[in-house]
Amino acid sequence: MAHRDSKTRVDAYELVFSALAHAARRRVLLTIFFNGGSMTAGDIAAIFEHAWQTTTRHLQVLEAAGLLTHEKRGRMRIYRIQQKRLELVRDWLAHFSSKPKALRRYYDVSETKHGKE
Repeated sequence: MAHRDSKTRVDAYELVFSALAHAARRRVLLTIFFNGGSMTAGDIAAIFEHAWQTTTRHLQVLEAAGLLTHEKRGRMRIYRIQQKRLELVRDWLAHFSSKPKALRRYYDVSETKHGKE
């Protein structure tokens, strides 16, 4: 079961980072975020210069990655950012916020040997 959970997590990372690899999708997320965390599909499309189909495809990719959800109200679709999925990105990036102890010891030793202190 642990192997399956780690594979699921790896798949989630793959989906999220693949979705975030495209600059337009990052802009869509930022736009929604700076507009209170939710926007209608029409409002999102009005901001961007791509064709409606392109905007729709970007929204679908973001939703498939778990970064957005949508709710239908009549004919409108309201997209919302999913903070929980963004935590996955934040947690992964946190690995790089400090050096692991083994590397820190290596760097400290190598800097001293080369007279960089």
